[in-house]
Amino acid sequence: DWNQTWYTNTPRFTWCFESTVIAWMPCAYLWICFPFYLLYLRHKNKGYIRMSYIFKTKMVLGFILVTVCFSNVFFALWEINQGIPRAPAFFVSPAVVGITMILAMFLTQVERMMGIQSSGILLIYWLLSFVAAVVMFSSKVQHALERGFLEDHFRHVTTYLYASLVLGELVLFCLVDHSPFFSRAVNNPNQCPEASSSFLSKITYWWFSGLVWKGCQQSLGGDDLWPVRKEDSSEEIVAWAEREWKQCHSRTQHFLIVSFFRKMESATFKKGQKSETGIAEAEETEVLLQSEHSQSGPLLKTFWSMFGTYFLLGTVCLVICDVFLFSIPKLLSLFLEFFEDQEAPSWHGYFYAFTMFLLACLQTLFEQRYMYMCLVLGLRLRTAVTGLVYRKILVMSNASRKAATVGEIVNLVSVDVQKLMDLIIYFNGTWLAPVRIIICFVFLWQLLGPSALTSIAVFLFLLPLNFMITKKRSHFQETQMKHKDERAKLTNAILSDIKVIKMYGWEKAFMEKVLGIRKEELQALKRSQILFSASLASFHSSTFLIAFVMFAVYTLVDNTHVLDAQKAFVSLTLINILNTAHSFLPFSINAAVQAKVSLNRLAAFLNLEELKPEGWSRNTSECGELLLQASITIRNGTFCWSKETSPCLRRIDLTVPQGSLLAVVGQVGAGKSSLLSALLGELEKMDGCVTMKDTAAYVPQQAWIQNASVEDNILFGKEMDETWFNRVIDACALQPDLESFPAGRKSEIGEKGINISGGQKQRVNLARAVYQKASIYLLDDPLSAVDAHVGQHIFEHVLGPNGLLKDK
Repeated sequence: DWNQTWYTNTPRFTWCFESTVIAWMPCAYLWICFPFYLLYLRHKNKGYIRMSYIFKTKMVLGFILVTVCFSNVFFALWEINQGIPRAPAFFVSPAVVGITMILAMFLTQVERMMGIQSSGILLIYWLLSFVAAVVMFSSKVQHALERGFLEDHFRHVTTYLYASLVLGELVLFCLVDHSPFFSRAVNNPNQCPEASSSFLSKITYWWFSGLVWKGCQQSLGGDDLWPVRKEDSSEEIVAWAEREWKQCHSRTQHFLIVSFFRKMESATFKKGQKSETGIAEAEETEVLLQSEHSQSGPLLKTFWSMFGTYFLLGTVCLVICDVFLFSIPKLLSLFLEFFEDQEAPSWHGYFYAFTMFLLACLQTLFEQRYMYMCLVLGLRLRTAVTGLVYRKILVMSNASRKAATVGEIVNLVSVDVQKLMDLIIYFNGTWLAPVRIIICFVFLWQLLGPSALTSIAVFLFLLPLNFMITKKRSHFQETQMKHKDERAKLTNAILSDIKVIKMYGWEKAFMEKVLGIRKEELQALKRSQILFSASLASFHSSTFLIAFVMFAVYTLVDNTHVLDAQKAFVSLTLINILNTAHSFLPFSINAAVQAKVSLNRLAAFLNLEELKPEGWSRNTSECGELLLQASITIRNGTFCWSKETSPCLRRIDLTVPQGSLLAVVGQVGAGKSSLLSALLGELEKMDGCVTMKDTAAYVPQQAWIQNASVEDNILFGKEMDETWFNRVIDACALQPDLESFPAGRKSEIGEKGINISGGQKQRVNLARAVYQKASIYLLDDPLSAVDAHVGQHIFEHVLGPNGLLKDK
């Protein structure tokens, strides 16, 4: 009844509306969320929470609420039995509310068993229930003031009790429960407080205030920061990314092979029919060309399968934010109408003002949640891509190493990953900004009529210019990244050979070469940014032009058109939203263009040829029965460094018995190191079979040293075994060296082992391999860099019949 609810100085809802719509809204919300939330809880088992005082109080209050609801049901049935006429809503609504309360208690128990410390779903339910209780409470108070309390004292008392209990439940659900048992996060005293904070604290970011307050009191250090959450750690994300990438990549390769053979069969069939005309040959060529598939497809599917759901949740937050954003101009229009209507009740103004404030707060809440989710997703994406690139480096074939330089790889994990992170924030602008623009035009049409068409004309006039700018910028982006790769490659080469360059005085020549490439890179960047500035200028000027032309046409086209406060302020609000969409659109298009280039570069790198694991086998039956006694076997092996080159090793037959020491002797270039590379699987196997039993350790001819301590170089990630470590140190003749170092085994080795000698590098290299306790040791001239007496010591204590590797 609008006369009772809106057009009055004392607004209230009818009893029928309160007992049905108001009472059932929280119930409908919880029953709709129930199946999805239950499915979510089953996949989020974090242990269980023991019964705390908070949980017990929740259950006691819930039990009392259920009792109150069903007492209303029994009281209504008793009244009907006494002959007092009552509508069905008097017992149906309390029953529905009571059953929903039982469902809420059930979900509270399930959350405790699944280790959920704070529930957003139930908090919103109790908030809606409290709003409904406040409406009914105020209605009962007005009824008591007008007609007296004793007319229906039972329902008055139950309503007041119900509102108080619901308020208690709402307060309890704002609090956070104990940490669950069997949770790894509990063992860390400095864990990130977000995981254990309440839902209210999460959406307002109050959990972060502790660190801010600590930073106000003292300078923050590395120890003050929280460790990375498990779901954001590289250990979790990189392993997950590798699994998804292998699945998507293998599915795509299988699809391409199947489609390729089908097309080849079709082309072969046509060749038999049309071989005289030569059409079939052209069709076979077309088949080969069609088999080229977009390399970025599997990578995009990998990212979507990993982060798609989380990204869609962020998109939902942004859409809800836009709903609130466009509700504010409508309320502003009603607010300005209220000022012009002298007969409108005064409470309308307070209502409009409060609603506008509430919508602005909710809009900010959802917008910041979207930004937070995008930044977290960007961090996870960076971790995944960096991990995939790093693991790809470890398995690249020799041909791939020629195709991808160190500079290109550095750019992949520094520049291209950043472009993908930017895309996450700006991607929704590519479709949401045009939707905002269209809605703004529709609202302007409703306000100003056909005059709003002039704004569309101005916008469409500037649109082709921006599309042309975007296309040109994409070309400049590719050119810039090409020069950046060249510069990084050249800089890496200069730094690697800086001693030679300084000795011959070539600094100026190489500097000019780097600056020349840098100049071309800056030229491409400058042109791209000039076009981007032109795009921004056109969008910002279009906003002013739209407002100017639209208001001018509206006032000049008809003398009856008056630009009053309502039309002016609401139009300016809509134009402000239009300005935001206009400024967001070029950033979104720019991010999409740059991310497309970066995605193609990443996909091209990840699709490079890898070392084939079938190059060598652990299967004892593959090379015959001799393998039962042999650790290493090669049968008729032919190997090459890449498929494009000729074989470097031909018809190799080799059997190494278990526990034997074998030396391969030959002149320089005979292929000794190539033989070891073939055993490691780093050469392309063209023919034959290679089999190695168990694990292998490799000592290269040129020692590889980490920029870490001597101890870390030897342990190489394994746990410390003090006894074995000391035996390895003594056997490799490193004890005198450790005593001469300033910090002993903890002494830091410089980049590429710059502060130790060649012999020390080789002995650290050898000690690292010995410490691993592998079954097979492949040593590429390990004694070449050491003195004769040191070599004798190493042979006796490491390699010889009484050495540490005597059974290897």
